[in-house]
Amino acid sequence: MARKPTRQRGEIEVRESGSLRVRVYAGIDALSGKRNYLVETVPAGPKAAAEAEKVRRRLVNQVDEQRNPRTKATVNQLLDRYLELLDVEETTHERYEQAIRIHIRPLLGHLPLARLDGETIDNHQAILRRCRAHCDGRPFVEHVTDGPHECGTRCGPHVCRPLATASIRKVHFCLSGALARAVRWRWITVNPLDQAEPPRGSTSDPDPPSADQAAAILNAAFTDVMWGVLLWLAMTTGARRGELCAMRWDRLDLDRAVLTIRTSIAQRNTHTWEKDTKTHQQRRIALDDNTVSLLRAYRQQCEQNAAAVGIAVAPDGRIFSADVDHSTWLRPSSVSNRYARMCARLGWDMNLHQLRHYSATELITAGVDVRTVAGRLGHGGGGSTTLRAYTAWVSETDQRAMKASGVRMPAPPITGADDLALPAPTDRPDVDHPYKRIAADLRAAITCGALAASDPLPTVETLCDRYKVSAGTANRAMALLKADGMITVSRGRRATVAIGT
Repeated sequence: MARKPTRQRGEIEVRESGSLRVRVYAGIDALSGKRNYLVETVPAGPKAAAEAEKVRRRLVNQVDEQRNPRTKATVNQLLDRYLELLDVEETTHERYEQAIRIHIRPLLGHLPLARLDGETIDNHQAILRRCRAHCDGRPFVEHVTDGPHECGTRCGPHVCRPLATASIRKVHFCLSGALARAVRWRWITVNPLDQAEPPRGSTSDPDPPSADQAAAILNAAFTDVMWGVLLWLAMTTGARRGELCAMRWDRLDLDRAVLTIRTSIAQRNTHTWEKDTKTHQQRRIALDDNTVSLLRAYRQQCEQNAAAVGIAVAPDGRIFSADVDHSTWLRPSSVSNRYARMCARLGWDMNLHQLRHYSATELITAGVDVRTVAGRLGHGGGGSTTLRAYTAWVSETDQRAMKASGVRMPAPPITGADDLALPAPTDRPDVDHPYKRIAADLRAAITCGALAASDPLPTVETLCDRYKVSAGTANRAMALLKADGMITVSRGRRATVAIGT
């Protein structure tokens, strides 16, 4: 390889193949401390020398304008430095590290930062959307272990499962934070995320238990009083599982019916510790009369159990504890696992966090304003999180507001489904329960064509007023029609006549 001398900055080297290698000194590497060069190769040809000179001037201008990368560090090296300086809670740091270790390092870690561009990041997201195992789409057998073994039922053909949208966004946030720091440190001059398409927003679709399911859950839970009270508070307060485990007797004022939540129990593997709440703010939650009465009875039972063994309940003890003196807290994972097992015995696949959704949806559908609901749940952003997560129920409450007696609107020129001439309530001997009577009358209206396909049914409030029954009775009538396939019911929306009925 011969070096072509030049009086100007930079070097142009003639290689054995006839190509020209342009190299310009760009300072000291910010990470390794070694000399850093910008290097580019020009293919051999009759105009190679002129092209090489253009490349040299361009690279020199990049150095002069400080537009050149200051390091040849890889993505892995950036991520190591990013995690080292990341100032977040321990559990959050662990989730970031897990997302980086599983979904970023295997695919992008070996690349130099200077080679990371928008197309590479878009391809990376496409792989995650196709398969969380990062397969190439070719069929292969997925084994239960990598070592020698005899394949059993747990080994079989690989089935691609896309990574959840929320998880893809978490990976994107990790890359965003690391690359933003790389730009500030001048490791790179342009953030490649600005050239890539951001992942689509995740759609919140809370799936809380129905009223009947909630009643069944409480009936099953109260075979153990402590467990039943814990789930009752989860439903009525909407507290997170770590907050439930951290609740203390000295932060419960039964005379004023107020529960103060200041801390939460965090867990990593088997290690648990007490920390601030998720939003780092305390909140005071008002309790209803039923909850206060239940907590008084529960406290009395706890004191009796402690007195039976000659000790007393600690004044600052945990409300829920496996110890008689309530000196220790419950492990969050054990609470979640117990709830999931109990629901599985009832025939449902549920998790404890859905009780938080249940509390929010019941408050919103009862007409409580979103700001108050956000305060009880501990949502940040002044209620914006609550609005994003529970839009369907806010919509239902908005519909109820238009039917309130205080809202003055002109009478419509036509009547709606609520004013349909349903058959008058009867005392037929074959309909011995009010909910069956309501179901029979609605079934007759659908059969005769008074209610056509996709027409909305009368609201629960209308049925309650007409038949002088409770909302639960009206809902049972709807359940009968739904079981017969005559109506379509979904939470947050008005029931309609099923198509094809």
